[in-house]
Amino acid sequence: MDLGEAGDSPWGVYLKARHIRLLSRSAIYTILLCYKRRLLMRLSYIDSASKSQDAEASQQSQTSIKSPTSRGTRGPVRRLVAQPTRLEAVDDPLGPLGPLGGNSGPGADSQADEPPAPPLKEQVVIRTTMPQPSQQKRPGPGDPHRIDDDDYDQPSGPRPPPPVQPAQPSPVRASSQPSVSIEQAAKPSFHITVGDPHKVGDLTSSHIVYSVRTKTTSKGYKQPEFEVKRRYRDFLWLYNTMHGNNPGVVVPPPPEKQALNRFESNFVESRRAALEKMLNKIAAHPTLQHDSDLKLFLESEAFNVDVKHKERKEPIPSENKGMLGSFGISVGGGSKFVEQDDWFHDRRVYLDALENQLKALMKSMDTMVNQRKAMAESAADFSASLHALSTVELSPTLSGPLDALSELQLTIRDVYDRQAQQDVLTFGITIDEYIRLIGSVKQAFSQRQKAFHSWHSAENELQKRKASQEKLLRQGRSQQDRLNQVGAEVADAERKVHQARLLFEDMGRLMRAELDRFEREKVEDFKSSVETFLESAVEAQKELIEKWETFLMQLDAEDDETVFYRPPVIQTADKITGRGETAVDRARATIDEDSD
Repeated sequence: MDLGEAGDSPWGVYLKARHIRLLSRSAIYTILLCYKRRLLMRLSYIDSASKSQDAEASQQSQTSIKSPTSRGTRGPVRRLVAQPTRLEAVDDPLGPLGPLGGNSGPGADSQADEPPAPPLKEQVVIRTTMPQPSQQKRPGPGDPHRIDDDDYDQPSGPRPPPPVQPAQPSPVRASSQPSVSIEQAAKPSFHITVGDPHKVGDLTSSHIVYSVRTKTTSKGYKQPEFEVKRRYRDFLWLYNTMHGNNPGVVVPPPPEKQALNRFESNFVESRRAALEKMLNKIAAHPTLQHDSDLKLFLESEAFNVDVKHKERKEPIPSENKGMLGSFGISVGGGSKFVEQDDWFHDRRVYLDALENQLKALMKSMDTMVNQRKAMAESAADFSASLHALSTVELSPTLSGPLDALSELQLTIRDVYDRQAQQDVLTFGITIDEYIRLIGSVKQAFSQRQKAFHSWHSAENELQKRKASQEKLLRQGRSQQDRLNQVGAEVADAERKVHQARLLFEDMGRLMRAELDRFEREKVEDFKSSVETFLESAVEAQKELIEKWETFLMQLDAEDDETVFYRPPVIQTADKITGRGETAVDRARATIDEDSD
């Protein structure tokens, strides 16, 4: 029977009422299930939060005991993390309100009374399960990658400053040396000493030989420390060779030759110091220290044989060629050189004035040194005169101080001699070195002038080749072979012009750097020399003052004990009358009285 047909019958009314009750009961059941699910979710969330707080509190207490710099709590920022939830359907055939109808069998009535299944919530797919402590070690508060979810559940409040981690000592940095630049680390160091000068050879071929000791960190040498024997002409060969190998570079020069008194001790010592300074400056130069001839000079045991073998294998270019001649560029004198660069012109004028002033200073220095030596000789003469006077003086109280004053004058002579020698070896050798160094700078200027003339000579040669080529082109193509030859000559001339121009420009840039280096070293060397000169003068005067004060104290001590002149002796009556103690004296006295 249809429901619509039975709508007016009592059975139809009953079915409608039952249907309404079933719908209301299912709605209530759904609402209760939602409340139950929310309650379970809240309880699980509170339980997990309490466990996390307990674990964090225990961990923070342990960390605070171990390290004073523990991680601070963060602000009120919260982060919601999805929690895994499991929903279970409750099997309750009677429902929360109990049975509403008659007792029917568990057939169609039970199926009809069964409420509709509520919709199930889909579980979250994202994994938020943290690894268990037994599987993975939980990062501590000092771990920079630690993310503590419990920190976000703390109550709100002012945010503390971020924790500052203490600086951890690095074992690599602690054991390493102070950092230096790459240029300083790659630059080898040299320490060269020239000493033990001694005379060798017979009367006709006698000369001074020096011991050259080298300590270096360069890997280009066989050993880090070695020693060789060299004479003056070997140093001169090194200077000339390095000038030819490095045009435009200011090579420190050796001291000049001296024909007279070349075996005198003062001259030998001053030359030794100048040669030592020359080698150390060459070895400290960034370009000259890599020269192969310097290596040959410093470590060759058979120097003369090696030099002859080198000259046969690689002939030394003449003064008119040098590096420019090695490129096939002719070096001619040409017309008078006119400097086009104002910077080089001003430097040349400055160097001329500086050379004149240094020569005048050197002349005054020689005069002062000669005066010190003359004062030393005068002190020696004065000492000899005082000593001669003390020998003829009868009174010992006067001869003693005279002899002591004579010894003091000898000490003054030694001080003057030593001061004169120190002035030559400190200030004088620096003046002489820079006078010679200015000559080396002028030689670099002359090399630049030769490079300029070579450039213009190459340009003139190129113009001649081009004129010949144009002349052949006007004649037609009847001389094709000649045209090809002239074309090759023109290309070669253009190449030489290009090389000569590049050499001239490179030499100009190199000389600018060399002159700047010259100025820096000049200031440092003269400052050091003047300081040493003044310290030497002060020490000499202090020594003289100390000697004079010691002499005066000795005189005062002698005056307290004795005096220079003894008081006159009172003569007795016998001495007044002239009577002596012997019989002869008495007889002579009697004769004198009778004659009176």
